[in-house]
Formats: sequence, structure tokens, C-alpha cells
Amino acid sequence: FILQYMSGFGNEHVSEDPRCPGALPEGQNNPQVCPYGLYAEQLSGSAFTCPRPTNKRSWLYRILPSVCHKPFKPLEEGHLTHNWDEVEPDPNQLRWKPFEIPKAPQNKLDFVSGLHTLCGAGDPRGRNGIAVHIFVCNTSMLNRCLYNSDGDFLIVPQQGKLLITTEFGKMLVEPNEICVIQQGMRFSVEVFGETRGYILEVYGAHFELPDLGPIGANGLANPRDFLVPVAWYEDRQVPGGYTVISKYQGKLFAAQQDFSPFNVVAWHGNYTPYKYHLEKFMVINSVAFDHADPSIFTVLTAKSTRPGVALADFVIFPPRWGVANNTFRPPYYHRNCMSEFMGLIKGHYEAKEEGFQPGGASLHSMMTPHGPDADCFEKASKAKLEPERVAEGTMAFMFESSLSMAVTKWGLQTSNRLDKNYYKCWEPLKSHFNP
Repeated sequence: FILQYMSGFGNEHVSEDPRCPGALPEGQNNPQVCPYGLYAEQLSGSAFTCPRPTNKRSWLYRILPSVCHKPFKPLEEGHLTHNWDEVEPDPNQLRWKPFEIPKAPQNKLDFVSGLHTLCGAGDPRGRNGIAVHIFVCNTSMLNRCLYNSDGDFLIVPQQGKLLITTEFGKMLVEPNEICVIQQGMRFSVEVFGETRGYILEVYGAHFELPDLGPIGANGLANPRDFLVPVAWYEDRQVPGGYTVISKYQGKLFAAQQDFSPFNVVAWHGNYTPYKYHLEKFMVINSVAFDHADPSIFTVLTAKSTRPGVALADFVIFPPRWGVANNTFRPPYYHRNCMSEFMGLIKGHYEAKEEGFQPGGASLHSMMTPHGPDADCFEKASKAKLEPERVAEGTMAFMFESSLSMAVTKWGLQTSNRLDKNYYKCWEPLKSHFNP
């Protein structure tokens, strides 16, 4: 099987498995009898009456419909939660050392059992909120799949590649790529060793490309660089039971069925999973003096109901040239009405070369001050200002939200990865005031 993709963000795509040519009905969605004796099933990602630009749906032509399963029963959630009141709020600058991946023989974890919620806000029942999860796993999902009834998963692998089988086809997602599995889409994750990454989950909105305003027609993440899988099916019986897991209202439920859910022979529509390579991002930057705000690094945004205010933005800090004159070039000191969660895929983040490591994270909460550490400040204040490559070999990212995120008990205590000395990186800052 050769992995193939179609390109374009939010396009109306059409795909059928080449083993069954003509599987898509001609000229209608729901014929009395579908080609090859398939069942027609619509997957809607928006209200039927949404305006066309936001109307999301796909038609799937499958060997058996999704409804053929036994009743759902509760499944142990492990460290997955949306209870934001487990521990008292913590306004401090928080930083985590790289999250530990268990060794396989003593503790087998697949993608679902390896989900750990770090922070979040809002409520899936009210369809407004976000969560940040860490996944650590060492084994593939076997005869089980997951779908998220609560919202969309934006998955950022940091170590190890993910072969993701979806109802729409297969995607290989490697570090420095991201993928989005939208609400309701069934998927299973195969891994090839110790694997780790980050997930931004949004309830109540889908990710879209940010508006470009004065930038014009081109720039940032270009629509043609987003890839969608092509139809692939398996007609596989699983007499021992195939487990379909639903994340529903923040909890996990499992249902048994005796066949693979990846039985979609053909599909068409604009509601699909997709992936994107972060190296394709066209960086926009200051070429005279001062900083443009980090919003110019936005790859995808999930809008809130307030114009210009995001439920969540996915922002990256890729390799680029720094050329600003008479300017302190690293990120400036800042207090913000947003929550900023940062992770590092590879390399060294320019404002904190020590302590912030690949596979770790930081959270600067609403109105909590943050900025370059003392070493970075001193170095950048004295640096010779010539054109220089910034962040070469590095990819840092930010999940930014207008919601005030709470940290889970696992994040603050159980994970045992919180860096208790983080605040000390600013302690050597000294007054240079000279009246």
C-alpha cells in the first residue's frame, strides 16, 4: 500500500479505493441501491443550516454502517479529564521537563491509554472550550479505534512517527508535521517504538486558516500544502471483537463490534482529516525595526464568537532571518490577556536555551509576566546587529487561547515533571537604571 494524498485546505474532495472503480454514486448522494451494495452514511461536522463557508459534511460509502455495534460501556479514563477543579488554580510561570515515555515490556501504552490531560478550560457539553493533552505511547492500537464526540484533535508528534488509519484513508505523520482529526472521525494509531507528542483539543469550533488582512493573498500556511488521505478500505471480520472508543463529555466509552470500522470504499465531501508539514510555512517578519506580534506565526485558528479573538491558535516559531535594526530581537517581556502553552519539537528555543527541552512544555497563564531569561537578555542587549539566522534546526510552537486554563493534578503533581526552579531563570536580571 502506497500512501497517497490529495491537496487543499477545506476542499470538496472525491475519492474511491481503486479496487472498486465507480463506487461513488453518480449525480446523487443517497441512491436507492449504492454501487457494490454499499451503505451511504453522512458525517456532519456542522449544523445543516450553517452558511456555506462553514458548512462541513462528507458522504461515506461503506460495507456496513457505523451503527452496527453493541451498546457503549464506560472505559477507564486513566489520566484523561476535563475536570478543571481537581487542584487549586496556580498563576505561576510553569515549565515541565520532557514527559517520560514508559518502556514497553513493563507498561504497554497505546495512543488512547497514553493520553494525559495537562491543562484546559471550558466544557464539551456547552460546546465551548479547549484542552491540552500529552500523549506518550510505545505500542500500536490493535483492533481498537477512537473517535472524539467532544471536538477536534490537533496532533503534534514530537518523537516517533504515527501511522494513522482513518475512515477516509491512511496518513503518516512525522515530527515537524501536524495532523487534525475532526470531531466524530474514527481513527487508529500505529507507532514504531517510543512515541510522544502534544494535542490541542477544541470543543465547539473547527480549525481554519487565519485571515491574512494586509499580508494579502499569499503567505503563512498556504492552502495547497494541506494533505488529505485517499480512500482505503479493509473488509475484515474481527470475531474476537473490535473495540470502538468514544470520548464523550470528557469521558471514555467502549463498544464492541465484529468488523473493522475502516470499511469505507469511497467518500466525497469537505469534512476530512488532514495533515501539514511545518517546513512549508511562509514566515512573515519585521525587516526594519521592532517586533511584529507573534500572531504573524499563526498556522491554524479556531475562532470564538468574538471577532478577532481565538478560542485557540496554533502558532509556530520556525527557522528564519532576523534583521531588525536597533532592536532587542528575542521575544519581549510581556503580560497578556491570553493563555500561552508552549512546546518544543526539536532544537533550542531562542528566549530560553537552557531548561526548555524537546518533549517538555511551559504555560504562561493569563496576565502572568514572562519573557527572555537573564542570559538571553544580556546576550541580546550586547549582540552585534547583523543579519542572522534565528531558530536554525529548531521548531517551537504555541497553543494560545483566550480562555484561562486550569492545570490538572497530573500536570502539577502526578507527572512529577514540573520544574520547581523555573522562576530562577529571571532572578539574575539586574537593574541597569542610570539616572
